[in-house]
Parts: sequence; C-alpha cells; structure tokens
Amino acid sequence: MNPNPIAAWSTPSAPLLGHYRTLLQQWPPFMDMPAAHVDGFLMRAEQRYLEPGEVLLSPEHGPMNTLFLIRQGAIRSEQGPPGAAQVFAYEVGDMLPVAAALARRPVMSTYTAVDDVFVLAIPVTEVEALAQRSPVLADFLHRRVSALLEKSRQALREDYSSRLLAQQTLETPLSQLAVQTVAHCLPQTPLRQALDTLHARHIGSMLVIDAAGVLQGILTRHDLLELVLRPDFDLATPIAEVMQSPVRSLTDQHTAQDAARVMSEYAIRHVPVTRSGQVIGMVSERDLFALQRASLQHVSARIHRAQDLPALQLAAADIRELARGLLMQGVQARQTTELISHLNDLLTRRLLALQAQAHGVDLQRLCWLALGSEGRSEQTIATDQDNALLLPDDTPDDELERLRTWASGVNQALDACGYPLCKGGIMAGQAACCLRLSDWLARFTHWIEHGSPEDLLHASIFFDFRAIAGDLALAQPLTERVAERIRATPRFLHQLAINALAHRSPLNWLGHVELDDAGTVDLKLQGAALFVDAARILGLAQGVTATATRERLLQTGAALGLKPQEYESWVGAFEFVQSLRLRLQLEPDVARSAHPNRLTLQTLSGIDRRILATSLREARRLQQRLELDYAR
Repeated sequence: MNPNPIAAWSTPSAPLLGHYRTLLQQWPPFMDMPAAHVDGFLMRAEQRYLEPGEVLLSPEHGPMNTLFLIRQGAIRSEQGPPGAAQVFAYEVGDMLPVAAALARRPVMSTYTAVDDVFVLAIPVTEVEALAQRSPVLADFLHRRVSALLEKSRQALREDYSSRLLAQQTLETPLSQLAVQTVAHCLPQTPLRQALDTLHARHIGSMLVIDAAGVLQGILTRHDLLELVLRPDFDLATPIAEVMQSPVRSLTDQHTAQDAARVMSEYAIRHVPVTRSGQVIGMVSERDLFALQRASLQHVSARIHRAQDLPALQLAAADIRELARGLLMQGVQARQTTELISHLNDLLTRRLLALQAQAHGVDLQRLCWLALGSEGRSEQTIATDQDNALLLPDDTPDDELERLRTWASGVNQALDACGYPLCKGGIMAGQAACCLRLSDWLARFTHWIEHGSPEDLLHASIFFDFRAIAGDLALAQPLTERVAERIRATPRFLHQLAINALAHRSPLNWLGHVELDDAGTVDLKLQGAALFVDAARILGLAQGVTATATRERLLQTGAALGLKPQEYESWVGAFEFVQSLRLRLQLEPDVARSAHPNRLTLQTLSGIDRRILATSLREARRLQQRLELDYAR
C-alpha cells in the first residue's frame, strides 16, 4: 500500500463528525484544541484499515507527506537486522511518523499492524496549515515529549488541587512575582524616618536606593533589634551607616527557583529584583510558598538553627514534606530533585559542622565529597549514602585514621536522619573512601587504565563526585586530572559504553513496557540509570564538566551539533522517569521499603503509561547513539 496519496473522504455527517471529535478529544493535543480545530483535522483526514501483519510504512515508500493517527489497534515499528532490531509499539492516540513527515524524508523503520488497525491519514501540508491556526497543535508537533510531560504535570496538579491552596511554579520569572511597590529610601535618610515608614506600612524591611535607582543596602526588623541595644543608638543616624550592604539580589530574568535557593542558602526572607541594574521590586519567601505548609525557608532555617542530631532529624522529615508539596504542585522533577539535593547538602554541612566542633576536627583540612545521585544533584526521597573524604597529602597516618573514625560517626548520624548506610560501603567512614589526594588520583587512574568490571562499577558512582563541604579547592586537581586521563584513554569510554549497554531499555519485542514476574518495572535500574549512564559517557567524551544528567545531555547534544528537539527529548524523558520515582517514593511506606523504585504499571493513568513508554523509547534511542559512537 502506498501511504502517501490520499483521496479526501466525503464530508462526514454531523453525528459521525461528533463521534470522531469526542474520540480525538480523549488524547493530546486534541483534548486542548477548540472543537472547530478538531473538526478541521477530521474534515481533511481519511480513514484506513490495515489487517494484521500489513505494512503501513517502510523506508522504500520514499519521503513522507502523510501523518497517521491510530484510532484502533496497535502498530509495531522495527529498525535493524532480524534478531537485533529495535522495536517500538504505537497505540491508540499515537501520531506517526511526525519527524519524518515534517522533514519530508523517508522513515527509517518499518511500521506493521499488530492486529486489526484503523488509522486516520491526513496530508502533512494540511496539518501544517492547521498548526498555523492552532498553537496547541504546533507545540505538540515540535515538542511532543515536552508537551506530553506538561499534560502529565497538569493532570497531577488537578488530582491534588483539593489538597493544595497554591500552585506556584518555580519556573515563574521574578518579573511576574516581584512586588512592584517596595518601601525604599535614600542612603542619607535618617533612621527615624525609615522606622516611621516601617511602622506605618506594617512591613519588615526597607531598601536603600540611591538617586539613580541602584540598590545600596537593606534594613530589616532583625537589624533594628540589634541597633536598639547599642549604647550609641541615635535615631538621627543616616540609614547608610546601619544598613546591610552589599545586598543579595537577582534580576527579573531569574526564576522563583533561583530566589528560593538564594533564600535557603543565606537564610534570608527577601530578595530585591533588578532590571538593568535598577531595583524594580522585591520577592519574599512568602510570595514563593505563602500557603505551603513546609516552605523552603522554613526547612533551611530549621537546618541552620539545629544544635543537635534530633533537630536535624526533624529537618530531614521536613525535607520530605517539602518534596511532597512541590510534587503535588506539578513542579518539575529536575527542580524538585535539585532542591532535595540542595537541602540535603545544607543538612550534611550542618551535621559536619556540629560533629567537627564536638570532636575537634578542622573542616578546612578536608573535603567532603558527594557521589552518585547526590553528586549529580538528583537525589530522590529513597536515597542511601554515597560519599567520600578527600584529605591533603601531608595528612599524617594517625590523623587520617582519626578522621576516618570521625567520618564513620557522620555516616551513622546521616543514617539516623533517614539517609540509609550504603549497602556497598561507598561512604567516607570506610578506609577505601577516606584517602589523601595523591591516593585518590592513583585510584581514578587505575580505574581508567584497567577498566575491569569492578572498575566500571566504581566509575558509575565515583565519577559523578561533587565537593560540598570543607576546603572545596582540594577537589579541583582531582576534577582536572580525571578529565585529562579520560581524554587520553578512549578505550575506557568504549568499556563504559559496553557496560552501560548491558542494561537495555525494558521494551519487549512488540515495543511495550516489559514487566517482571510481579508486574512491575524498576524505574531506577530500568529507567533513570539508562539516561544517567549514557549522559555520563557522552559528557566525558565531549569534555563536559557538569555532573547533572540534564546538563550533560544538553551540553553534549549542543557539542555534537544535534538538533535541539533530539536532545531536549532525552532530557524530557529522563525527567519524566524521575518524576514517577518521586511520586512513587512519596507514597506511605514506599521510601523505606526494600523496593522503592518498583512501579506497578496499572497504578498509572493512561497518559502516564503512554509517556512512560515514550520515555523508554527515548532511552533506547539514546543507547543506540551510544552504541554507534562508542561500543563498536
């Protein structure tokens, strides 16, 4: 059957048109399109039937000028030689082959009907014309994975709407959040006048701005409490002499995510917003999480105030509560895992400071390294410890042993806070993970040059290291030396690729998600890890210094000269799998269970099952690139 020429079907009757419209509006993007635009699609389409085993499309059909929407049945695409072919499954509601049709190129796979199949066929020129009138359709065609992800987040927000009072997204630019009317004064303003303004307006802070509108400082109620206790306190004092300066500010192009992190990092509640150097407003912690029970500032403040282990245990519980709130708002997985990792970093730093003070340890004589998911800033709720200790080369043997014992105590304290001990012993309190710089350099060099199975396993954990406490500069020589050795040893990347490809995307011969005997799929080992491993290898090969999977994929894709749609689809698929892991682990008793990443497919909505299958296809495509570039 030639798939390209289409004879327009006769105008359907009103009842038939209504039936098909209702059918299409079950699926993206039609569910968000006006009825007139859906009808326009249907009026230009033709229905076709394929019997089981019949080929719909193949490379021999030449450049594509038709799109197909599956109305009933399933279609299987197959690419590659028999026995080693890559297989995908397309189900009801899927549109294909979008990329080939938009590019007017032949398909690279053979598409075959699995059972009795009915499709709606429409010329791509008609779809493009309709997309010019329908932004929803246009966005879907060019950002299919991203559009599906947004639909999933929207469904999640709606599902939890009855339990939430606010749904502020952390992607919102500060230009939309900043309060425009901000109390401010000139540097020479007397303190008395500033106090009168604060009292009259019932506000807690005053910005100090010069005549050109440039931010000079800030005065808060907390500052006033300290001022009134000074014996030389004088209300005639110019505010410039008592204000805080410099002030941490952000531009209107920064996001709520950026403001939240600054507030958390420095334990502040207000951040001025500037444009071209001039103050345009202020964003407060209340603006970001006004109605959220466990706010970022609340959690970070509790961490900063903690004086003992019980206080940090309460803070760790707050971190999990905050993660639940963010996820329920539909906040993206990347932002949620970054914030979880950020707060875990704060908690770890505070714990290290308390433990160092209690045991007489100088933190500037060591560097605490985060490894694995924490090193990538991708921690989920159910995360065990992966950390290490880096010491200067002049550390005496007895001091090294003392610090190892101290680090073991830190590991035990982290376990008490809900971060389980690593079953593989990858922790700073273990002798193999508490080393001087020269020993770490020798160890990484050995892994790179030998590449045994055990070496490759270590690479998957240790090569994502990140310095989070102590003398951070100690880690810089290690970062540089590792990058140099990898560039000089291409065989190591080949071995990493072979090792990574031993774990394939869990799609069966029909292209459906393959489940284990219990009817589950492991979202970590069979999902997220596929993207993480591929991103690490591709990133190391391109000299990318970022450790986060998202940044590795984006920077690698750009370095390889790929189209943004390709590597952005990798990122979107990875983040969807991460979001499913978070949602699963926030269920009661799951995070501390023996299998916190095993998902029962039946618990997902129809759209989430579809996006999971799409995400695993993206993982397979990413692995195909890995295989072609490094595994041959």
